[in-house]
Amino acid sequence: MPRSLLNRRAFILLGATVAAAAGARTSVAAAATSPTALAGAPTPVRIVDDRATPATRALFAYLKRQQGRGILFGHQHDLTYGFTFTTPDGKASDTRAAVGDYPAVFGWDTLILDGDERPGAEGGTEAENIAALSRCIRLGDARGGINTLSAHLPNFVTGRDFYDTTGRVVGQILPGGAKHADFNAFLDRVAKAVKGARRPDGTAIPVVFRPFHENNGAWFWWGAGHTTSAEFIELFRYTVEYLRDTRGVHNLLYAYSPNSSFGGDPTGYLKSYPGDRFVDILGYDSYDEGAGPTPWLDSVVKDLTMVVRLANERDKVPAFTEFGEGGTEVRNPQWFTQLLQAVKADPLARRMTYMLTWANFGGTKRAYVPYPGHPLLPDFVAYHQDPYTLFAADLHGVYSARTTAVRNAPFLHLVTPTDRQRATASQTTVRVRVTPAKASRVTYSVNGGRPGRLRLDADGFYSGAWSIDPALRNNPSVTLTVSAQVDGRTLTDSAVVLLGEVASLPAGWVDDFEGYAGDDTALSEAYTHVNSHTLTLSADHKSSGSYGLAYAYDFTGAEYTGTGKPVDADWSAFISLALWLRGDGSANGGALQIVAGGVDFWYQVPLSDTSGQEIRAPFSEFTPAPWDTAHAGAVLDASHLAKVTAFNLYLVHGSDAATRGVVYVDNIRAE
Repeated sequence: MPRSLLNRRAFILLGATVAAAAGARTSVAAAATSPTALAGAPTPVRIVDDRATPATRALFAYLKRQQGRGILFGHQHDLTYGFTFTTPDGKASDTRAAVGDYPAVFGWDTLILDGDERPGAEGGTEAENIAALSRCIRLGDARGGINTLSAHLPNFVTGRDFYDTTGRVVGQILPGGAKHADFNAFLDRVAKAVKGARRPDGTAIPVVFRPFHENNGAWFWWGAGHTTSAEFIELFRYTVEYLRDTRGVHNLLYAYSPNSSFGGDPTGYLKSYPGDRFVDILGYDSYDEGAGPTPWLDSVVKDLTMVVRLANERDKVPAFTEFGEGGTEVRNPQWFTQLLQAVKADPLARRMTYMLTWANFGGTKRAYVPYPGHPLLPDFVAYHQDPYTLFAADLHGVYSARTTAVRNAPFLHLVTPTDRQRATASQTTVRVRVTPAKASRVTYSVNGGRPGRLRLDADGFYSGAWSIDPALRNNPSVTLTVSAQVDGRTLTDSAVVLLGEVASLPAGWVDDFEGYAGDDTALSEAYTHVNSHTLTLSADHKSSGSYGLAYAYDFTGAEYTGTGKPVDADWSAFISLALWLRGDGSANGGALQIVAGGVDFWYQVPLSDTSGQEIRAPFSEFTPAPWDTAHAGAVLDASHLAKVTAFNLYLVHGSDAATRGVVYVDNIRAE
């Protein structure tokens, strides 16, 4: 889903036809998927579910085979929302109205299950909305396309939507959490809808399931700053194992899809990667929210190249799982074709299998697929006519491949506690999952000490109570190691467990950077991240104490970067935001942001000073961020300050300024 929280143009300011559409086109898909190409021995495929249906295995083989032979075009909610129709009939489509064909990939969302998106109905019964999602998948399949399913899950702690980032939800829905049963109930509905999506002959229709997308951003409750990478990894793994092993869903491929940008560096992309055993498709989301095609195009191509390279190394399918022109007005009349040409020109990026844009929700909302009369329609027609783009009519032999699944070897992972989870009680539960085989013996040990036995429980975990030795309570952390004997092999996993309570900061404080015990990983996990940068603790540049924050930015992939920390506090008794800041002498700019009462307020700061100084920004001088047009004129007053939810620091590339540098920060607080 495109995020409306940021608009790169605002940061740049801070630094200073239907018939024609259906014309003849040459397809590159037919030769790639002809019966001759499919002849011979079954193709072995290594996928997450080694008991997947033949059609699901064939879809994976098709996507692998399709690489470099054309990119499939996809559209979210193509048959249920549009500017060219009001009542969905299963045939009407903005894509079809624009170019005379349906998309090759149809995107749907679990919001249908909650009645929050059509054809789900608010007030509809659970069975009715499950049937509605199943029907969507059948419609996409009947139109000749491939189906994907994204998941905008509700906040299981507060009952509000996916944008509500409060409550540390992930820890609450993992096994042992207070809301774990509620999460299972949600997955049960997903399982029923997917298993119920069948062709007239009874064949289950394959679906690419894409849960917990854009998790490196901060806008969803499963995103950075609201959970740790280890918690996210276990949540993704649990979801796969529950659907596949507990609920017996065997018509799913699983996609992992962080958001841009990474500057082509795989480190950030893989930070929360669940592992090759749990992912079939390496995805990537990116929207052009800037004033023109560059540097967004350069950033996208660099990141897509990285994703394809990773997919090749891991025998996965690379996909541009979300993309779109994110402006409120047309800024580049050749946007689609310029994007396509940039991707085609790169020998790796061109090997993306599909690219899916978001829904045309209609009304005053932006159109991601141009409709007749839209300024981008001629360019979209040219995009459609390019032989390298594939729509529904271009797909042949998608489910024809004869395949065999490579059997999954035994695998063990520590479910709870997760790496760098904090244990404050005298006892905690150790849970281990071993799949697909059973283990003859499973144990845990602390700091290499005497092993304790774990036993198979009713939920399929090897579990047991770990009573934390009082002698260890003064240690900042311990290493918990689990081990299993499976078919004569020893499988192991481990986690660093933090012990004891963290000393609380005074009222109004965001961070003094002393509570991480010198651990850069713990620091990075506590903060949200937008675009390329690195956060580390600095013992050399600080205001006081042992550490400050070193914020190393990199503008080679984007015009701005941002980092921040979730806050849940009442600041109505304070009058200003204060922090120590040491700039790098560049002409780049910065902005302090406070999210309060649902409004993004900001205050601009220069980076020219290199000596380090205290900055005090009166709340009265904060203004609504330029992109937050819905709250233009809002004032950061006591009523807003009573509900502060986040502090952010954004850096923006100035004209002809340095593209890399380091800014130091310390003692962020309200005064």
